[in-house]
This record gives sequence, structure tokens and C-alpha cells, in this order.
Amino acid sequence: MIEAYLIHILIMIGIYIILAVSLNVALGYTGLLNLGHVAFFAVGAYTSALLNIAGVPFFFSLIIAGLFASLFGFILTSATKRLRGDYLALTTLGFSFVVYAVLINWSSLTGGPLGLPGIPKPEIFGIAFSASWSYLILVAIITVLSVLIMYLLMRSPFGRLLEATRDDEVGLRVLGKNTFRLKYKAMMISAFFAGIAGSLLAHYLSYIDPTHFTILEVIFIFTIVIIGGIASISGSIIGTFIIFILLELLRFIPLPGHLLGPLRMVFYAVVLLLILIYRPRGIFGRVDLE
Repeated sequence: MIEAYLIHILIMIGIYIILAVSLNVALGYTGLLNLGHVAFFAVGAYTSALLNIAGVPFFFSLIIAGLFASLFGFILTSATKRLRGDYLALTTLGFSFVVYAVLINWSSLTGGPLGLPGIPKPEIFGIAFSASWSYLILVAIITVLSVLIMYLLMRSPFGRLLEATRDDEVGLRVLGKNTFRLKYKAMMISAFFAGIAGSLLAHYLSYIDPTHFTILEVIFIFTIVIIGGIASISGSIIGTFIIFILLELLRFIPLPGHLLGPLRMVFYAVVLLLILIYRPRGIFGRVDLE
């Protein structure tokens, strides 16, 4: 029982590490205050689930889910390329509400409020990942590869250009760099890996519905990134472990079930306030969240 519980927690941590690091690519390294990241997560989950249910092999549905989410990242950046700060945040948040509304109302495709049941477990080259321990191995491999790719990108000349866009966009334009194109690429990379995380979640749970991708999920992901640190990949990884461990510890508090949900929201608020007041950059952050 305890072993199954720990495997479940580790699988979820692996999925959310990909999600948090991918958000940090746009938020921390590029300075794009994207509150619509959960929409890419949802697009990846539903795309992969629908393709796999239709008979497309898991490996291809995983990649297509990332690419489709990346396309949405391009569309969102095109619509918001001249917005910054609070205006960008509100617009991207509105984008997540639009995606949520589509998931709720397009019942013939998404199942509407009832969601999508019966999502198959992954199978790659004849190897089925139906057992929890085997799925943990799959998630661990994809998480390591995803984080490594994003780490190498952020440490490359391209990553330094993204940081320059965040720190002094006007100065970078003066030097002849197309900052709009850099933002497109950053958001598309961020969305791609969010879509990968969504695909892993859908096939792990075998069931998804729109309630998995609400504003509460936005708060949760931002809590991880802010606690771990802005523009810090290692911070996002450690922040994911910290939040999941603390949330699991809350389960052992002897309180009625109907109080645990509100207690989580209080927990998010208190942690965010303390971090923003006493350590605005997070535990390992390198820049302030403006």
C-alpha cells in the first residue's frame, strides 16, 4: 500500500517537474507572465488522449500533443506580442478560460463535463507500461530528457538571448535582434513541454475532464515556480518536491475532509505571501518577478 502511494506521488512529481520547468522557460528566462500555461497542459492531455483512443500509437500521440500545444503557444504569442506585464497576464489568463470553455462545451469531441474515460495505458515497441512502477520508469525517462533539453537550450546562446529579452528588450532590438521571434520560440518551447506533461497525466489517470485544468491549477503551478525560484531550473525541480511533500503532509492533519480543500488554498496563499515578502526571487531564483 505504501509502495503504491509513493510511486503515485513520484509519478505526479515527475509530470509537474516538466510542467514547472516549461513555465519557467517563458516566465523566468523570457519574462513572459503567462497565466495560460495550464491551457497548454490541457491541450496536450486531450490531444494525446483522443489520438490514442482513435488508435494512434502512444509515442506519436505524445509528440503530436506537444506539437499541437506548441501551435497554441504560437497563436497566443501572436495575439499578445505587443502586451507586457499585467496586460499580458490578464490576456493569457483569459486564454486559459477560453480553452476551459471549449473543453466544457464541445461535448462531441471532449466529452464535455463528463470528460474522457478509458484512455489507454502507453505501449512503446510492444512494451506495455500498465503497471504503476513501469509507468514511473517511463515518466522518469521522459522527465529527465525534457529537463535536459530545456536546460541545454537555456544555457545556449539562444537562452542568453531570451534572458536579454527579459532584461532589456529595447536594447536587444537596438542590436538588431528580433525580440518578437524570440518570444514566439520561447512560448512554443514552453507550450511543447507542457503538452508533453499533459499527455503523461492523461495516460496515467486514464481519465481526464475539464476540472483538471482550472484556475486552481494555474495557482498550483505558479506556487511551485515562485517557491523554487524564477529563472532556475533546479529551483523548479526542488520546488515541485517541496510543494508535493508539504501537501501530502497536510493529509495527515486530523481534519474533516470538507476542510482539507480550503486548507490547501490557505496554504498556497500563505506560502506565496511569505516567499514574495521575504524572498521575492524564490529559493534559488536569479531574478525578481515583476
